[in-house]
Amino acid sequence: MTDAHAADPNAVEVTEPGNNLLTEVRLDALGLHESIADGLRERGFSHATPIQADTLPLALAGRDIAGQANTGTGKTAAFLLATLDRLLRQSAAPSERAPSGAAQPRALILAPTRELADQIYQDALPLASRTGLKCVVCYGGTGYESQREALAAGVDVLIGTPGRLIDYYKQKVYTLKAIEVAVLDEADRMFDLGFIDDVRYLFRKMPPATARQNLLFSATLSHRVLELAYEHMNAPELVRTDVDTVNIEAIAQKLYHVSKDDKTGLLIGLLRELEQARTLVFINTKRVAEHLEDTLNANGFSAATLSGDVAQNKRLRLLADFKNGALPILVATDVAARGLHIPDVSHVINYDLPQDAQDYVHRIGRTARAGNTGHAISFACEEYVYSLPDIEAYIEHKIAAEMPPDNLLVDDYVRAAPRRRRAGGGRGRPRRGNGKPRGSR
Repeated sequence: MTDAHAADPNAVEVTEPGNNLLTEVRLDALGLHESIADGLRERGFSHATPIQADTLPLALAGRDIAGQANTGTGKTAAFLLATLDRLLRQSAAPSERAPSGAAQPRALILAPTRELADQIYQDALPLASRTGLKCVVCYGGTGYESQREALAAGVDVLIGTPGRLIDYYKQKVYTLKAIEVAVLDEADRMFDLGFIDDVRYLFRKMPPATARQNLLFSATLSHRVLELAYEHMNAPELVRTDVDTVNIEAIAQKLYHVSKDDKTGLLIGLLRELEQARTLVFINTKRVAEHLEDTLNANGFSAATLSGDVAQNKRLRLLADFKNGALPILVATDVAARGLHIPDVSHVINYDLPQDAQDYVHRIGRTARAGNTGHAISFACEEYVYSLPDIEAYIEHKIAAEMPPDNLLVDDYVRAAPRRRRAGGGRGRPRRGNGKPRGSR
């Protein structure tokens, strides 16, 4: 992305001039509706990424797609462009069976997390700016009445998380009888987060698969994802693009073997060298993340924690600060590993090695996006080193490993006191009775 695009809060993950991940396929040669093509030209987007080149011709021809591609490859724009184009070329056909006054969206885009739903919405706005189509986003944790009012006022493209959408659906705020395009993003995460029954519920309320276009995208097309695709789609075309790596060749990977007690000193030594580089630090548990945040701030760094139970308005503020450079260090659990488009992350540090090999790829994929290079540094301590063989088998190569040099393994830092936990186990707000994380609605 050019500097002008990187500074633009409405910049969408499509393609950029000079991006070495682009193909020779020109977007203006795909037959996109002129109002969409005009918007792309205004923003300097000319060539398609591999996932766009592979899926857009099929989707624009009306075919269903089950696409496998990693985040950061342009898949969000692929399904948004296809969706908007179809709605512009087909006349709306409101359902006669809709409840009186209920909104009738023509397209539904489902995402597993609040952050991803909001990111899709932000990407959709500039693409739809010249089309006259109205986009609305609905997700849990914030804005219950404002989102409800926006939805009730009318919508063409409805984007959201399953729980909040089902809540409004059961209140008859909108109907799904007029859906022409159904999109499921990060399908594998829907299973991981326990939302798949909600997804099936929403699909069953739409017109049959043969009467709508269906677009599914997932980091993996596992057996369970393919079963879902064949159950709710119309003979989908399987498209696998850049599935083996998240541009791993552009990421300099390094691993330090370090004791659990020395990890904080090593992290501080590294951050002192990196100075104000935009850095994502991944932790396996929220409690360790919070303690590390306190320790970093006590030592003069500017850091904050992004975890599953951070209030939605705070999450959005933290992400905005991290994207614009006001917050140079974000300490995150795996809630931030997928689906978030954060430009110009120079370093990803795995303070804890992930226990799932795929999560390693998703984590380090936060850097080296849009054709840039990046750095991934992992700490292998006695608690999490056991996942290293699985990670290396998954990425099909050894990670360069060494003992940390003495100049990085510092001990002259302030040690923050542990936070006081709430009575009753210190778990903060309880989970919902259905076992889903708070805010899923």
